[in-house]
Amino acid sequence: MSTRFEGTEKYVATDDLKVAVNAAVTLERPLLVKGEPGTGKTELAREVARALGMEIIEWHIKSTTRAQQGLYEYDAVSRLRDSQLGDPRVEDVANYIRRGKLWEAFAAERRVVLLIDEIDKADIEFPNDLLQELDRMEFFVYETGETVRAKHRPVVIITSNNEKELPDAFLRRCFFHYIRFPDAETMARIVEMHHPGIKQDLLREALSQFYEIRETRGLKKKPSTSEVLDWLKLLLAEDLRPEDLRREGKDALPKLHGALLKNEQDVQLFERLAFMARGRR
Repeated sequence: MSTRFEGTEKYVATDDLKVAVNAAVTLERPLLVKGEPGTGKTELAREVARALGMEIIEWHIKSTTRAQQGLYEYDAVSRLRDSQLGDPRVEDVANYIRRGKLWEAFAAERRVVLLIDEIDKADIEFPNDLLQELDRMEFFVYETGETVRAKHRPVVIITSNNEKELPDAFLRRCFFHYIRFPDAETMARIVEMHHPGIKQDLLREALSQFYEIRETRGLKKKPSTSEVLDWLKLLLAEDLRPEDLRREGKDALPKLHGALLKNEQDVQLFERLAFMARGRR
């Protein structure tokens, strides 16, 4: 089993990202990964687990998620119902304790990767509510009177899309890395990994247009890595050539633009650009 992350055959990791992952593992601190949506933050955790030969436990955060759910939940309603039915299980409160993702990670027989995905979706107090548990690697179950301690300290990877600022006390306990949007050279390597053998002239033309679209002023949502991969999959399925992609002034919308432009404002922006280009002719 490897003890260092060097990327995988399915994930292109830049040198600074490798350094960040290995530093967090060495320091035994959570790795906080920020970046645009679609830059591979969630997939990073999965590939780190694969590279290090560890199981991954994924906790996907929603706006309604509470920190307590990561530890455990006590199902008092089910216990009350069972008591009314005379179910003997009610004598043991442990029957009504549901383990959360942190408990699963703490109880694992081998070291695991724990992904806390999109932490910024939750309430602002959510990160602070996990400070003690992530620091001490233990928590107390009030209903049963037991203390749950981690058998092995998990590799904790936390992702954020930067929708909310995270508390300073939480940030101090993390090793931080920002995944910059891939440059054209790195993106070409990512594409080659997903679409091996793609013709280089098609790739060059597609990426040239992709970055041109991303840099268009007024764009509400820039297309991401996952979206350019979907776009290229469609281009290959349609067997399009580089010259088929070239946009003239009369048609400023890219081919199969629905894979890249995900809201009506951005489509209308390119339609206006096309109209203006026709007017200048």
